[in-house]
Amino acid sequence: MTTEEKLQHFYDVSINSAQEEAQKALTEYRAALEREMEQHKQEKQTASEHQFKIESENAAREINKALSAENLHIKRKLSKKQQALKEKLFAEVEELLKEFCRKPEYTDWLEAKIRDSLAIAGKDAVQIYINASDASLLQELKARTGIAPLVSDADFLGGIRAVIPDKNILIDNTFLTCFENEKESFNFDGGIRHE
Repeated sequence: MTTEEKLQHFYDVSINSAQEEAQKALTEYRAALEREMEQHKQEKQTASEHQFKIESENAAREINKALSAENLHIKRKLSKKQQALKEKLFAEVEELLKEFCRKPEYTDWLEAKIRDSLAIAGKDAVQIYINASDASLLQELKARTGIAPLVSDADFLGGIRAVIPDKNILIDNTFLTCFENEKESFNFDGGIRHE
């Protein structure tokens, strides 16, 4: 083998060896880059999923907050509407009570309540009061029951109030007391389940 051939052989072997080493280094570098890229993808995917979870929870909280505020607003509007309807209803009831006080049945009702009070008092003294608006019924009630009711200074819409001092008893059959008790305990229960 001549020197030139030896040199050529050495050159070919060196080039092949360098190419193999370069190819091996490139393959290792590519594999390392692909591993790094996979790891980076995985980290970004995990971070993205975590961020999505946080944003979803925040959105759900904001939605719940908005729903709660709207629910409170609706309840307030409903409460105001119920209060207005309640006032209207009880204004009508008050008018009906006043209308009843102008009917003959009212005098019969007063007589019955006076007789009930006399029965409760028995032999004890009793003071029976009627509303000032019923003063025109004094003579008729006296004729029917045998006692003369007193006219009250306080307006109680109608009805009677009886006092039995010896027994410390107050019998309150006034429209005002009944009206106020009903108004205070009145609730709006209605709709599909309460019709």
